[in-house]
Amino acid sequence: MRQPAEKSLRARALDALARREHTRTELFRKLSAHTEDCDALNQLLDDLQTRGWLSDARYAEQRAHARQSRYGSRKIGYELREQGVSETLIAQTLANLKVTEVERAREIWLRKFGVQAATPKERNQQMRFLQSRGFDLDVIYRVINQLDEEE
Repeated sequence: MRQPAEKSLRARALDALARREHTRTELFRKLSAHTEDCDALNQLLDDLQTRGWLSDARYAEQRAHARQSRYGSRKIGYELREQGVSETLIAQTLANLKVTEVERAREIWLRKFGVQAATPKERNQQMRFLQSRGFDLDVIYRVINQLDEEE
């Protein structure tokens, strides 16, 4: 029985990019397991970036768009940092999210709880939930206080 031929680095990179966007750092980590020649790997990544097939900015926008319905800008920023996106790209991406932060936090709160907290314990639980989802305290207070004002 014939063994399948070993995939080239370029083929592995294109396979990964065909599935979803990757950052340069993330793709470097994935591909470095298949080669010991870091110079060749960096040349390949440079070529992919030059052709526009590998873009940290596109990854950041796509990731933020995919996660914004469930998480706040703090958590999204953390995830982008973990994947090696530069701070300037993170700042640009999060600036777009900050505009809708309160509305998104309110929608997430509505999906989870739907009713105003009756006790301080419940209120704290709701606030901790929003904080765990990556929302800043000022946003959380605005959401909770809007609910208090509506009653």
